[in-house]
Amino acid sequence: MISFVKGKVFEFTPTYVVIDNHNIGYHIAISLNTYGKIKADQDLLLYTVQIIRDDAHLLYGFYEPLEREIFKLLISVSGIGANTAMLILSAMTSKEVQQVIANEDVVALKSVKGIGAKTAQRAIIELKDKILKTYDIRPDTTLPAVSSPAKDEALSALEALGFPKKRSEKIVEQILKENPEISLEKTIKEALKRF
Repeated sequence: MISFVKGKVFEFTPTYVVIDNHNIGYHIAISLNTYGKIKADQDLLLYTVQIIRDDAHLLYGFYEPLEREIFKLLISVSGIGANTAMLILSAMTSKEVQQVIANEDVVALKSVKGIGAKTAQRAIIELKDKILKTYDIRPDTTLPAVSSPAKDEALSALEALGFPKKRSEKIVEQILKENPEISLEKTIKEALKRF
C-alpha cells in the first residue's frame, strides 16, 4: 500500500497531478480542494489511498490527512465509489463533509452529482456516529471560507470533470453575477451543486 508520495509537481489539472519521484511519474487523482493548494514546480507531499482493481491500480491523493480519512469513510459506504467520493470532496471541504453528516443534511449531500437521496441517507446513517466520536464534531458549528476568482479556470475544471461546456458556462456566469468576489474553489463547488 502506498501511504504517501513526495516529489516535484510535474503536471497538474483540477482532477489529477503527476508527481516526479526519482524520475518516476505518479499519476494521482485529486479533489478540487487539493488542487487549490498545489503550485507548479513545487515539492509536494500527498497522502494517498491506493485502490487496486482488475483493470487498474489507482492512486487518490490528498493535501491533508483529514481529507484522506474522510475519503476512506465515504468509500466505505455502499453506493459511494472513489470517483463519487472525490466529487463530494471537490464540492465541499473535509470539515464541511463532517458538518453535513453531523447535521444529517441530506439536501446538501444530495446536491452533489451522483448522490441520490437513498445514498445520502445511507452515508449519514453509516458515518454520523463515526464522525461525531472520532473527530469530536458538534452539529451546527460554522464553517470557514476560502478566497480568489477566475472564470476560465472554473470552466476548464468543470470540463475536466466531464460536465458539458455550454451548461457550465451558464452556471458559472450566474454564480459570478450573484457573487463577483467568489473564489475559484467556491465557484466550482457551487457549480457542482447546481448541475
